[in-house]
Amino acid sequence: MPRPFRAALYGAFARAVDARVDEAAGALSEYPSFGEFFARRLRDGARPVADAAVVAPCDGVIAAAGPIVDGTLVQAKGRTYSVAELVTLPSLAAALAGGAFVTTYLSPRDYHRVHTPVDGSLVGYHYVPGQRWPVSGRFMRHVDRLLAVNERVVIELATAWGPAAIVMVAASGVGNMWLSHVQSDTRVWHATGEPRHVSVSPVELTAGDELGSFLLGSTVVMLLPAGAPPLRALADGDVVQFGQALAGRSEAT
Repeated sequence: MPRPFRAALYGAFARAVDARVDEAAGALSEYPSFGEFFARRLRDGARPVADAAVVAPCDGVIAAAGPIVDGTLVQAKGRTYSVAELVTLPSLAAALAGGAFVTTYLSPRDYHRVHTPVDGSLVGYHYVPGQRWPVSGRFMRHVDRLLAVNERVVIELATAWGPAAIVMVAASGVGNMWLSHVQSDTRVWHATGEPRHVSVSPVELTAGDELGSFLLGSTVVMLLPAGAPPLRALADGDVVQFGQALAGRSEAT
């Protein structure tokens, strides 16, 4: 995007979708492309991270949340899918049995970076090729197992309660996910169409540390093990912001 046009075009887009550009770390003219504008960092102090056992990993609207029952997750009313087919790693799926999940939909208005919701360490990124169905509510209600058939990156975490995961799900128009701790994105992997497993020498993380970013809105699924503290009640349609408390430290015993 030519520099003279950036502020006007990004500003017009932000007004149309009600995006908070005042939270951006840089001036609008500093982002060379729409992708980099979507993946903009927050300015210091724009979003304090709560002192909590579990915080929201991203901005967005709650699409579904609840316990993992018999290895099954709710996609939308009347539609379910399995943890095993979402994460594709049998050992990780087994470790998440009896835990809890939260699915958050990011729209173009939202901050697009994704963070760890808990203290722990990063184990690895697991790329799963797939489709790019839109992830809006209408498609979530009508396409079976949509989140388990779309292209995605499973981010595996080690926590005091056991393995956890953050799943970044691609969608129509969202074919590139940037991964913070490997300084890479998924474009090359997408071109080969093959799964990739990128192990990371354990990186110690504090709740709120960055894991990656979308270059346009999509969906994040947070998966916590059974030993994690209970999450506060979340209803479909609730709006959350990165850093908000989802479970207090007093509940983490």
